[in-house]
Amino acid sequence: MEEFTRQIYWNVGHGFMTLAPMYLLFIVAMVVLVRGFQERIRVYRLGQPVHRTDNWRARLVSALRMIFLQIKVARVRRPGMWHAIFFWSFILLFIGTMLIVLQADFTDLLFGYQFLKGWFYKIFSLVLDLAGLAAIIMLGMLAIRRYLNPPPGLDTKKDDAIMHILMMAILLSGFIIEGARMAATEMNPESPFYTADNRFWSPVGYIFALLFLSLGDQGQLALHRVSWWLHFLMVMGFFMIIPSTKFRHIINTSVNYFLANRGPKGKLVNIDLEQEDIEKFGVTEVADYTWKDIFDGDACTLCNRCQERCPAYNTGKPLSPKQVVNQITDTAFNAPDAALIEVIGKDALWSCTTCRACEEICPASIEHVKKIVDLRRSLVLMEGEFPGDEVMTAMEQTEVNGNPLGMGYAGRGDWAKDLDVAVLETNADVDVLYFVGCYASFDKRNIAVAKSFIALCQAAGVKVGILGKEEKCCGEPMRKMGNEYLYQSLAKENIETIKGYGVKKIVTACPHCFNTLSKDYRDFDFDVPVEHSTTFLAGLVAAGKLRLKAEGLNCTYHDSCYLGRHNDIYDAPRTLLAAAGATLKEMEKNKDEGFCCSAGGGRIMAEEKIGERINIHRVKMAAETGAETLVSNCPFCLTMFEDGIKGAGFEGSMKPRDITEILAERLVA
Repeated sequence: MEEFTRQIYWNVGHGFMTLAPMYLLFIVAMVVLVRGFQERIRVYRLGQPVHRTDNWRARLVSALRMIFLQIKVARVRRPGMWHAIFFWSFILLFIGTMLIVLQADFTDLLFGYQFLKGWFYKIFSLVLDLAGLAAIIMLGMLAIRRYLNPPPGLDTKKDDAIMHILMMAILLSGFIIEGARMAATEMNPESPFYTADNRFWSPVGYIFALLFLSLGDQGQLALHRVSWWLHFLMVMGFFMIIPSTKFRHIINTSVNYFLANRGPKGKLVNIDLEQEDIEKFGVTEVADYTWKDIFDGDACTLCNRCQERCPAYNTGKPLSPKQVVNQITDTAFNAPDAALIEVIGKDALWSCTTCRACEEICPASIEHVKKIVDLRRSLVLMEGEFPGDEVMTAMEQTEVNGNPLGMGYAGRGDWAKDLDVAVLETNADVDVLYFVGCYASFDKRNIAVAKSFIALCQAAGVKVGILGKEEKCCGEPMRKMGNEYLYQSLAKENIETIKGYGVKKIVTACPHCFNTLSKDYRDFDFDVPVEHSTTFLAGLVAAGKLRLKAEGLNCTYHDSCYLGRHNDIYDAPRTLLAAAGATLKEMEKNKDEGFCCSAGGGRIMAEEKIGERINIHRVKMAAETGAETLVSNCPFCLTMFEDGIKGAGFEGSMKPRDITEILAERLVA
């Protein structure tokens, strides 16, 4: 043999009797595949329109990166990497199959040109053999994880068995075909394709070939022909069942990368409350959602990651982000007129802290939080229902006094009376407006944080002003709890006040205020730059304007959900702690994997009545580090940790501090 190669369609034939049924079956499979997705698209269209094809080039590039690099999938180390390797192996096998079809049915058939020969064919054969072996091993590992050592809460359904069995059968039958062919040709001295070094370029096929040598010529021919057609039929069956089984995530998850929300992370969609023809607000049934919300359930891989990260689920609450997403889609297909709030359950909806842990880890770019908030909007705006009387009281107090704590609005700036701080009402000539927030204005513990921030700014020569009694709650807790009306009222009042003073820049120490002012207020033509205190102070330190003494501190740091996952600010707080001389002991769950304090999603206003308290759960994680100080950068987190440390019995061994307090204590005189 002059060049190492093989005869494609060997023993099967390359004439009309082979190609006609083969391509006819392929066309049938594609028709079934397309029709199956058309049926599902009809259900997606029950939802409201939403535009997700803007800036399509950037979307396409992002989607291709996510698909082929498996960026989100591989984030969960072992199972994620197993799935990624399996995917890459299958891609190589698919490319190899396409090259075979290209040569056999086009270049060789039409032009007599063959490229699968010589060294290229040797490398081609080796790559496909190793890819097939890797796919089998990874599929086996995933099967062991699912069936022999499943993580808690992992749902295993009929679809999972179908997927594992069918894909394993396809992979193994491919090696059976190769082994039978090699035994009859490359390992047969009488064959023109005989070669002595096939074991190097087809190592897995060679092992299978050794098993089939004893079958003899006729046995090898029969095994090859039967396996070839069986393999082909299984592949066509694979295509046909994609739309009706969990296999559909192969396509839908990829599409969902393209459809991903490219707006500011975590930003909610405004309701036009002034539109007179709107008869209801929020979501009560499937048709009230967008088509993308229905589509998300079909993109879900049921991998369990969102559920594993959910602080509510992990502390015994009846909330699973995975179930919420799939309940919406299942309802769309099976009972589209059903009341979704009853399907999902009110306790589940009220348990969400909107921490975005689910969305951050989701390998399918599913949007969980907005779905829950939309249902809450219906409960609050249409039914006047809250998770408890204490929440209703907080809402009423906010309507009257501009804060949920029930404190008189006139005393909002009293904390700063003894400080040299400008109140914009009397002096608007300032460098930055400090948007204080409700807790730092009225809560004794958080007032200390506000005073520390002022001390740091004054030491750096920054002229700071506050709104005092003119400042109102940013409205974030109310909005996340579903009270869109109250949120918009507060937002418009704050915006009018801030714009009236010609403010150049806003700094706030509250991540919830920061997130709301910098993102949500933009819907009301608010364009004043907003910065969180940690990045602002880190900038002053870097510029040499804020000088700190490095003093020892044994601490661990909690990443606020609204500073971290909602805004990707992780480095600035740690940079400040390093500048202050702190020895940081990271918790196991930190940065984008951090565990919520329990106060987000408006839960700061609600009593936690179900399961273990989330703040206590988080405090226990902090205690495992052996740190003496639990540092945070959010008034909600600080409040939760004050309570959590007492509840967990760590009062004598751990103290909660805000990062601003620590810096203020280390100012260079």
